[in-house]
Amino acid sequence: MTRSLPAPQTTGLPTTRLWIPQRVLVTRSAQEHPHTDVILRRCASAGVDDVELLRGDRITGVRGETERETYARAKSTLAVVTSPASARKLDPIPPSADWRVDLARGCPAHCQYCYLAGSLTGPPMTRVYGDLEEILAGLDVYVGHGTITSTNVDRAAEGTTFEASCYTDPLGIEHVTGSLSAAIRHVGTHDFGGPVQLRATTKFADVAGLLDLPHAGRTRLRFSVGPESVVGRFEGGTDPVGKRIDALATLARAGWPVGLTIAPIMPVGDWRAAYSDLLARVATALVGVDDLDLTAECITHRFTPGSKETLETWYPRTRLEMDPEQRRTKRGKFGAVKHVYPDDVMADLRAHVTSELSERLPAARVLYWT
Repeated sequence: MTRSLPAPQTTGLPTTRLWIPQRVLVTRSAQEHPHTDVILRRCASAGVDDVELLRGDRITGVRGETERETYARAKSTLAVVTSPASARKLDPIPPSADWRVDLARGCPAHCQYCYLAGSLTGPPMTRVYGDLEEILAGLDVYVGHGTITSTNVDRAAEGTTFEASCYTDPLGIEHVTGSLSAAIRHVGTHDFGGPVQLRATTKFADVAGLLDLPHAGRTRLRFSVGPESVVGRFEGGTDPVGKRIDALATLARAGWPVGLTIAPIMPVGDWRAAYSDLLARVATALVGVDDLDLTAECITHRFTPGSKETLETWYPRTRLEMDPEQRRTKRGKFGAVKHVYPDDVMADLRAHVTSELSERLPAARVLYWT
């Protein structure tokens, strides 16, 4: 369930739409960790009154009689769990960061192209990790050992990078978890013995609770943006792109490193004009920002056979184009199949978007195109 809450009492910040879970399930193991208490206090403050402390670590009762019912139940459920061992053994996450660090898995938004659809199994509930202290304490051993960004001459100044939004939108659940602010505070104040950067991408705009955190310039929050032909049609349950742009500008003016994640880039309608207008809006919002530290990451739409099947179950009336016959097949290192745009379409998209970035946001460092 999504409902509007009162706007943060901070002048100039955008009013945002906050997701409030209908149910919160807490596993036995998660109940042993202090961060779980933080989560439960935040849920209570948000008005959640259906909280169940489980006697074990198995989560049941989410599946309904139909796929649609299961989807609805899962999307309105927050499960507080402990991280599996696989989540504490960090993996590289090219081209974004040296290492992927998970604060949670699952997202409350309803994006019809959802990249999680083909990678997370089971009902699409949001699982937040109560053992956050252990996850953050484990970062030290990875500092200085990255091979994605810290060995890239153009990005080495970022230090060892940790991506926190691979499997979730941490800002979209921050008001009921506190996990993102805890991670920012840890990375900003901890002595790692080397330069580091925490990275997260979001489709939400509630940054009021982050502004005064001791980030020390070590966290870059990136805002996922796209034209209304993409955001308005395919990104349900998220904040409008205008509010995301306002939030980006708010952080930039407060001295934060910020970024644009232009995704998913699609040739929908009059897409050239749409992306030109989008980047013009960002440029206008950032006028007058001193010492702007801005990056841009460009991600075109793609899908896998598995994600297509799942998404068409979740969103049976979607008008999102997922026709393998209109795509080029791309195989990964281990043979995984992705359907991407044909070379000529990809070249047109890249030429236009990167040209507009260069013209309208010359201070932005384009990190990659994929």
